[in-house]
Amino acid sequence: MINQEGSGFLSRIPVVTKNIIIINLLFWMASIVLPRIGIDLIHIGGLHFPWATDFYAFQFISYMFLHDTSSLSHVFFNMFAVYMFGRVLENVWGPKRFLIFYIVSGLGAAVVQEAVWFFNLRELVFASQDYINLNGEQIISKSEYMNYFVTIGASGSVFGILLAFGMLFPNVPLYLMFIPVPIKAKYFVVFYGLAELFMGVANFGGDNVAHFAHLGGMLFGYFLIRYWRKNDNDNGRFYL
Repeated sequence: MINQEGSGFLSRIPVVTKNIIIINLLFWMASIVLPRIGIDLIHIGGLHFPWATDFYAFQFISYMFLHDTSSLSHVFFNMFAVYMFGRVLENVWGPKRFLIFYIVSGLGAAVVQEAVWFFNLRELVFASQDYINLNGEQIISKSEYMNYFVTIGASGSVFGILLAFGMLFPNVPLYLMFIPVPIKAKYFVVFYGLAELFMGVANFGGDNVAHFAHLGGMLFGYFLIRYWRKNDNDNGRFYL
């Protein structure tokens, strides 16, 4: 249900969408401030490889509320997408279903990222030696080396949101920066998905973006929508 109370900007944002944005911004600011007193929030809450010594199960949730602190762009563009598309989905689905979708998409991204790490590190995981030679300069333990692999960001959930918007409103025209021609939402989602797949497979040097995690968010979001549609149809409810 659309919030009709109040006339301010914040009052017009659905409650879950608004709180997701606020929490992410608070975590981003905390990630900047807390290192001054010796608390590395990104390392504590960022998603680690399960074989790393600093891995904890709660990171499957906490990682999606943390962002790069070197600039505002990472958290800004993710939260801008949550605002633009998430509020529409929340108004259609309601707060409970939208929150479930957001978390499931983020969890899906985390699962896929862990699978990619395992594929890339499988030889090291099963190696008999406990130490490795890092760049020929430093000897460190396997578990310490695995602590270097950390993923943060709400992008998995955001890509799930983009997919959901494209599925629910496939013919809505979207206007992208620097592209004056409108693109239908369904084509926009397909293009974004193919671009992420290409970037993930190409694995360009210096690219530290978790492209397969983005695809994981879309994949889990897709299956959740399909499940909801079947469940709603079986119960005689109309579903967009």
